[in-house]
Amino acid sequence: MSKNYQALLVTKSDEGEFSTQITQRSTDDLPAGDVLVRVAYSSLNFKDMLSTQGHPGVTRKFPHQPGIDAAGVVEECGNAQFKPGDEVIVTGYDLGMGTAGGLGQYIRVPAEWVIPMPPGLSAKEAMSYGTAGFTSALCIDKLIQMGAAPGDGLVAVTGATGGVGVFAVSLLAKLGFEVAAATGKPESADMLRALGAKEVFARQELLDIKPPLAAPRFAHAVDALGGEYLANLLTVIDYGGSVSCCGLAASPGLPATVMPFIIRDVNLLGVDCVEQPWARKHATWKKLGGDWKLDNLSELVEEISLEQALDSLEKLKNGTVVGRYLVNMQ
Repeated sequence: MSKNYQALLVTKSDEGEFSTQITQRSTDDLPAGDVLVRVAYSSLNFKDMLSTQGHPGVTRKFPHQPGIDAAGVVEECGNAQFKPGDEVIVTGYDLGMGTAGGLGQYIRVPAEWVIPMPPGLSAKEAMSYGTAGFTSALCIDKLIQMGAAPGDGLVAVTGATGGVGVFAVSLLAKLGFEVAAATGKPESADMLRALGAKEVFARQELLDIKPPLAAPRFAHAVDALGGEYLANLLTVIDYGGSVSCCGLAASPGLPATVMPFIIRDVNLLGVDCVEQPWARKHATWKKLGGDWKLDNLSELVEEISLEQALDSLEKLKNGTVVGRYLVNMQ
């Protein structure tokens, strides 16, 4: 039985112009899939903004319902894996890119994309983390797998006021690491210290470093910027240190040398949040609802309605956002 619902919809005109509006859709408009989910909460991400702009690397077919994050309740399921009433999380894979996403009150997806809500998390809390918090957890977990431990020294976080950054600072501090937060927003220094950063420094300092090697400054790092920032960051990582790389907010390029790798045994660790195996996703979400759960989640997000998402996406486009937007879809 079809259901009508509200969604943010991106359309493309015959002239190639893109526009975004809140409109009514039907679940008949959704793609085929095993699980129909009534979305309770979503969030806004940089990739969602790109989708509304018609970025071909994100979305190619229009009209399109964006939203790479969704948490809610199963209404229908075509197999025995889930049942109506189950609380679930859906992030990554093709959600919000080529497949109708969480900025609509319903999604329909393959069962293998769906994560059962772990103990300790509500839909609201899960989407307060969203892809950004999930990605930061993957980055930190990878550092730990490579031997990073509290007491090693400062762990740098670039893009510290962004979605991934605020969670990386908070999670690292919770786990006992000393954090050095790099930002281009000096007015956010007090906020970053309140989240647990021991040190806050201007990201310009990374551009002022002269490769191929400089004096070691950080034990490890989480980087969401890429480009020259990451290349120079690698030159100030201490011997045997690791850098988790998860973003390209500054650039997809990497104008680096091999010197940090062959002289200081530095590890550059790639982190993907989209195609992670289901078991790894499930385990990471369980951590975020368990020992890694942050006590200050509500301080890291601004809750908005779907109607407010249009203005908030514009702020994302302009780079003026600190933290994350949690979208109440109910």
